[in-house]
Amino acid sequence: MKDKIFLIVFYSILIIISLFFIVLIFSIITQLNTKSTVSDVNTNELLFAVRLTIMTATASSLLAILFSIPIAYILARYDFMFKNFIDAILYLPIVISPIALGAMLLIFFNTAAGRFFEDHIFRVVFEVPGIILSQFIVIIGLSISLVRAVFEYIDPVYEDIARTLGSTRFQAFRNVIIPLSKKGLVSTFLLIWARAVGEFGATVTLAGATTLKTETLPIAIFLSFASADIYSACIFILISLVISLSILFFIRKLYARSKKSFI
Repeated sequence: MKDKIFLIVFYSILIIISLFFIVLIFSIITQLNTKSTVSDVNTNELLFAVRLTIMTATASSLLAILFSIPIAYILARYDFMFKNFIDAILYLPIVISPIALGAMLLIFFNTAAGRFFEDHIFRVVFEVPGIILSQFIVIIGLSISLVRAVFEYIDPVYEDIARTLGSTRFQAFRNVIIPLSKKGLVSTFLLIWARAVGEFGATVTLAGATTLKTETLPIAIFLSFASADIYSACIFILISLVISLSILFFIRKLYARSKKSFI
């Protein structure tokens, strides 16, 4: 009897929270059918926001995964001076507000070094590169954390065997670690890509919210609500939901196949 009560309580919590999110999604769909909110959606603006979001999220995620691989490998395999301090610094983007991160970037580009960078290399503030940098800063901590977990899951003995067979440290990393962690790296990329797609706080702080210039999907939602265009906002939200849910379903399938391969 106690076991049944235990399962009933836990299943009830699962069902309640799941229904809550389903209700939220259906409320957006229902809102589209409300005549008082219906207006024409600017197709050019819609396509621009989707295109810019995909482009910047892909660029920032590729950068994040490329930087995360060597950082995560060192953190997973070696101990060194001030490791805990560096660990905390690198994971800072996970816990600090994205708006705070964006403000820190904006303040940096107002310093002599930041102004020199913008004057002699390329513009960042209120420009598309600012979107990529904002997304990168927000997702890099999550990326390092996930990749590190993947590397820590792989037994170092595989590298040791490769080294005894004559491989260099780099060859063992390239030919052993990367193939074994391939699915984990793909899952990490997809997850941080989905997070980059939804990034708003740091982006709006550093890159601004300019229509048809720095207008990603989250910024398009913000601008639509700011102008009381609820219908357009709902369209942008639904597109974001479709992208995010598609990525999550794909990750779950990849994870399920990965589990089967170990059975």
